[in-house]
Amino acid sequence: MQMWKQAIEHALQKTRENIERFGDQFPHVSEKGKYLLNDNNEWTDGFWSGILWLCYEYSGDEVFKTAAQKTVESFRNRLGTNQKLDHHDIGFLYSLSSKAQWIIEGNEDAKHLTLQAADVLMSRWRAKGGYIQAWGPEGDPENGGRIIIDCLMNLPLLYWAYEHTGKEEYKEVAVAHADKSRRFLVRGDDSSYHTFYFDQETGEAIRGGTHQGYTDGSTWTRGQAWGIYGFALSYRYTKNPLYLETSKRLAKYFLERLPEDDVVYWDFNVAINSDTKRDSSASAITAAGIIELLTHLEASDPDRNLLEGGMQRSLQGLVKGYSTVGQPAAEGLLDRGSYSVRGGVSPDDYVIWGDYYYLEALVRLDKGIQGYWYERK
Repeated sequence: MQMWKQAIEHALQKTRENIERFGDQFPHVSEKGKYLLNDNNEWTDGFWSGILWLCYEYSGDEVFKTAAQKTVESFRNRLGTNQKLDHHDIGFLYSLSSKAQWIIEGNEDAKHLTLQAADVLMSRWRAKGGYIQAWGPEGDPENGGRIIIDCLMNLPLLYWAYEHTGKEEYKEVAVAHADKSRRFLVRGDDSSYHTFYFDQETGEAIRGGTHQGYTDGSTWTRGQAWGIYGFALSYRYTKNPLYLETSKRLAKYFLERLPEDDVVYWDFNVAINSDTKRDSSASAITAAGIIELLTHLEASDPDRNLLEGGMQRSLQGLVKGYSTVGQPAAEGLLDRGSYSVRGGVSPDDYVIWGDYYYLEALVRLDKGIQGYWYERK
C-alpha cells in the first residue's frame, strides 16, 4: 500500500537525521518536542537499536547498519558493568540490539552477548513464587512479589536461548511465567491487569493492581497491547493453543473499543473529554502484535476479518492522524504517545517504543521484515 511506503520513507529520513542528533546517546521520551537522551541506562534503549536495524534491513543503507552496530557495542559495555539491569526488561534491550545483529549478520559475538543477557533475565526468576520479578532486588518489600504484563515481551529472549543452547530451564521459566500471567493478569472479560502481586515466600496470589493505569481495576491500553503481542509470541515458540486463544481475546477486546479515529486513549476506563490523553504507542504495539497473531490463524478463522480489519484501521489511524509527516523539526515518528499519564511523565509526547512498533508494523506489511523477537525461518 502506498500509504505504508510513504510512512516508511518518512521514518527513514527522520532516523537519518536522528543519528546525527543523538550521536552515541539513546532516545527515551520527549519533553517540549525534543527527545530526552541518555547514555544507555534506560529500559527503552533497545528500541532505538531496533529502529536502526529495521531501517537497514528495509533500505540496505550502510549508514543505518553502522549506527546499529555501534549501539550493540554500547549494550556489550552495559552488560559488562551491569548498569541499571535490575529489572525484567532485558528482552527489550537485547532482543532488539545484539539478537537483531545475530539474526541479520550471523555475528557470533552478538549471539554470545544475547545468551549472557538471557542469563541476566533468568536471575530474576523467583522459584518460591514461580514468577519473574519485574522490578527491584530480590526480597524488595514493595516489588519483590510483583509481575507486570510487559514481561510477556521479554520472554522471547528465554525461548530463543533455549533454542540455541538446549537448556530446558530457559523454556521452563518462560512457560511458567507465561502461564502465571495468563491466569492472573488476564481477566474473565478479556481485559487485563497491569500488575499482580504474590506472596514472596509461598507464591500465593494477593491482588491485581496497576502502576501506570487509571485505577487498579481499569485496563491500561498499553498493558493490553503488551498482552496481545506477548501471548502471540509465546504461541509461536510453544504452540500452546491457550496462548493463541488469549492473544485473540485480548485483541478483540482492544479493537472493540477503538475510538472514532482508531487510536486509543491511555486507559479504556478513563472518562473521555477534550483533555484525555491518547497513547499512540498502545495502538502501534497492537498493530504489530496483530500482524504476528494473524500469521498463526487459519484463513477460515471466524475472527480473522475482525482482527485484520482492526489492525488496518489502527495503523491507518496512526499514519493519517498521528505521524509526524509534514513536521520537519519533529524528532519522533508518532505524536501523542504517553509514558505515564498518572505520574505526569511525558503524558503526551514522543516515546521511542511507539516509534519502534509503528515502524516494525509498517515494514512487515510492506516487505515482510518480521522484527527481532524470533529467528526467521
